Amino acid sequence: MADIVICEFLNAAALQQIPGHVTLLYDPTLLERPDELRGELAKARALVVRSYVEVTGELLDAGPHLEVVGRIGVGLNNVDLDACAARNITVVNAPGSNAISVGEYAVTAAMMLLRAGAYQGNAAVLDGSWPRGRMIGSEVFGKRFGVIGYGNTGRASVQRAAALGMSVMACDPYVPGDDPAWQAVERADLDGVLRSCDIVSLHVPLTDETRYIINAAALAGMKQGAIVINAARGGVVDEAALAKAMRSGHIAGAALDVFETEPFEAGEAGKFDGIENIILTPHIAGVTHESNKRTSFDVIRNLVEALAV
Repeated sequence: MADIVICEFLNAAALQQIPGHVTLLYDPTLLERPDELRGELAKARALVVRSYVEVTGELLDAGPHLEVVGRIGVGLNNVDLDACAARNITVVNAPGSNAISVGEYAVTAAMMLLRAGAYQGNAAVLDGSWPRGRMIGSEVFGKRFGVIGYGNTGRASVQRAAALGMSVMACDPYVPGDDPAWQAVERADLDGVLRSCDIVSLHVPLTDETRYIINAAALAGMKQGAIVINAARGGVVDEAALAKAMRSGHIAGAALDVFETEPFEAGEAGKFDGIENIILTPHIAGVTHESNKRTSFDVIRNLVEALAV
């Protein structure tokens, strides 16, 4: 039995921060064997997960000696914070560690979607069709890029958008009006961002307040031909409403890195059948080699500090 159980992947070099007298079980395949995972928690002082394992009260009950839960990432949607608090378990993560990766994803997606089929024409080029006319798209220069949620990833996104010549706008009622970060962006409310931005990028946690913040009404209030990017959390966007708005032509493009159901269950993917100019990725916007290293080191350092070993 180990003091620290890590059941999902991280940058293994980060484990060098754990003192030699602390026993460690690092098995990124353990997530596939939930019964075995529960057994390994019997004597553990810390559990480290990424996004697959749901840290519920039931799982925590399998670890009566747990003092710390570490989340390899930024969000905590898969960790029952109330259940942890009730058991006096400290929760640590890595705020800001993936902001660069998410910012680059959001702006890259915008550039690709505005150029429409330019990056999807390999077959036509190779077979000699040479369809230049239908591959002409638009520049990001001069477009208005808006973020909903002006935390670490939202700020990283607008910084990169501004560097490419886009005007930038943000809404976030939880960032105080006197925060210096507002100097870099036009401040607006949600309706203002939806109404005036060519590209709307989401950077909010999933809460009762943000669930379906992009719904049919929000989509209808967006500019004709706007683009939606969600690298935040599944459930923030009403996927069926977005698909309908894209089929109607009102929304010109979308990039979705997160979904209500991950991975899709049988029949779930059908909502996107036949939709063009859409990018679908498997919850990897914030996962690059560099961000994985930062996140891993931050979480393990915070975990060691919390354990006071």
